Amino acid sequence: MKKIVVSFAIITALIIGCKTNTKSADAKTLTITLEPKSNSTVTGTATFTEKNGKVTFVAKMAGLEPGVHAIHIHEKSDCTAADGSSAGGHWNPTFKKHGKWGVGEYHRGDIGNFTADANGNGTITLTTDEWAIGGDDETKNILGKGLIVHQGADDFVSQPAGNAGARVACSGIIK
Repeated sequence: MKKIVVSFAIITALIIGCKTNTKSADAKTLTITLEPKSNSTVTGTATFTEKNGKVTFVAKMAGLEPGVHAIHIHEKSDCTAADGSSAGGHWNPTFKKHGKWGVGEYHRGDIGNFTADANGNGTITLTTDEWAIGGDDETKNILGKGLIVHQGADDFVSQPAGNAGARVACSGIIK
């Protein structure tokens, strides 16, 4: 009888452990590398992690001018143009006006502004259920899009892109 109880406890522990491992394996992570554009020295990485229906985005950049900069998701993963223009305009699959993330109308690509410190380093984090890494809903799928860091701040008003200045870094959001 004791053997059965011990075996049952071990089997139960294994099943619970497997369920926990399966849930953590459900997370999708994609890390991309930013390359300088418009004769800048901006570099960095951005990581997208999808778990439980939400994507957390973390970008870390260096080589920026100190101050406020905009970062957006653009239509294409093409960073071949020296000025980043090959990435197209802001990703806007829901056909909204440009604006500030979470306030009124905004593009799905309107991530927002972040501040670079005196050494030119900046970071930004955003968590949303409006993006997905892949999937069938093209209004959420960020794969095949581009990530652009701008020279200046987004004013959240000017149409169609916030008047944020030159594109100083670019990366395709691709696997």
